[in-house]
Amino acid sequence: MAAYQLLIIGGGLSGIAAGIRAARFGLNTLILEQHHRPGGLNSYYLRQGRLLETGLHAMTNFAPPGVKQAPLNRLFRQLHLSRQRFAVHEQLGSEIRFAGRSLRFTNEIALLEEEIAREFPEAIDRFRRLRSAIAACDPFAAAPWRSTRQFLDQHLRHPLLADMLLLPLMIYGNAEEHDMDLGQFVIMFRAIFEEGFFRPGGTMREFLDLLARQFREFGGELRCRCPVAAIETDGDRVVGARLESGEVVAADTVLSTAGLPETMRLAGWAGDRDRYAGRMSFMETISFVPRAAAPALIPDQTIVFYHHGPRFDYRRPEDYLDTSWGVICFPGNFSGLPPEDAVQIRVTNAASYPLWRGLAAEDYGPVKERWTQAAIAASEEIVGNYRPSIVYQDSFTPVTIERFTRKAQGAVYGSGIKLRDGVTPWTNLFIAGTDQGYLGIVGAMLSGVTIVNQHVLR
Repeated sequence: MAAYQLLIIGGGLSGIAAGIRAARFGLNTLILEQHHRPGGLNSYYLRQGRLLETGLHAMTNFAPPGVKQAPLNRLFRQLHLSRQRFAVHEQLGSEIRFAGRSLRFTNEIALLEEEIAREFPEAIDRFRRLRSAIAACDPFAAAPWRSTRQFLDQHLRHPLLADMLLLPLMIYGNAEEHDMDLGQFVIMFRAIFEEGFFRPGGTMREFLDLLARQFREFGGELRCRCPVAAIETDGDRVVGARLESGEVVAADTVLSTAGLPETMRLAGWAGDRDRYAGRMSFMETISFVPRAAAPALIPDQTIVFYHHGPRFDYRRPEDYLDTSWGVICFPGNFSGLPPEDAVQIRVTNAASYPLWRGLAAEDYGPVKERWTQAAIAASEEIVGNYRPSIVYQDSFTPVTIERFTRKAQGAVYGSGIKLRDGVTPWTNLFIAGTDQGYLGIVGAMLSGVTIVNQHVLR
């Protein structure tokens, strides 16, 4: 029976980062990934010679090299990677379109302030005071749940502006419906508005190859196509994992990045797993159109967050998809990227997992095609007509997300209830990733690093 000092369940970004950190300090570490490549929510697949990335619209938390306290640069130090040699491309600029109003922003928050002063002159002073209140918040300090909406009402006293600011922050990292915890709001506000969007040079495949190579160079072992059937326990400790192949892997410590509900199932953890299953999932539609036929807006935008209704209610839709609000991303529109012959347009909308899960096999394809066309049509109201020019199109639903990531109900941001310290009922089993409360690519990786630092290396 193989034995390791640290066993990590899940080869997503939080799992790989945790593995690098542990292996760097000499721990005999194994990562088990159920699929044929690592990445989890942030991976890639190939179709008709095209590489399509899952999850990577844009990374948040941009920072230039040398800013020591920036999350991105702290992460690279923890992983012993060179930030100077890590090529990045900043966003060209993004926009929030909400019920006929517009706010543009870049990685310099001065533009957002100018836009608020233009669109909502009566609220600009209150927005500046809001930023001061955000700067005074420590989002990682232990605190009871606090309402972001109440916080914004108190400081902004402007419901429409509050909704416009919440739209990208919730879409990019909120597991709860209707509202979000103030600590999470502060994290996301800094990540998106004060630091900003970027993407690494190259593709997600190259980024994952860099991380996997670093892990192996420190002596770590990564095994793909190794789904875990159960976490083996003995009293108040875990002793390893049993694979679906029947093999048992012994470990001194186990770190799960599979999410709370799946970890509960694997470990026989008593409790209501449905209570810890997140409700927010999404459908994503990816289209390629020839550059010559691309809508006029595309060369100027990186991401457009749109909402057509009077008030923003972030929740699981009652129908298969809610096309009244969503995200339109142009992954080629980052500074310094060479133009490609085919422009990629990614459209993301909130989706109802129970409805998608309840479809009969023969109905799934036609329903998916119908809602794919609805999502594209909604995006065309923002960017212009491109359907007749599509040369390739693909989409995936909450059912796909659950199957490939084991995230219960396809909830990409995990449970609305977070285990911020990562501690479980077993003394040597820990949780990392979305259900620890760290979101986004940089956040997910810092989650894995933090758990190793706090609970494994000590």
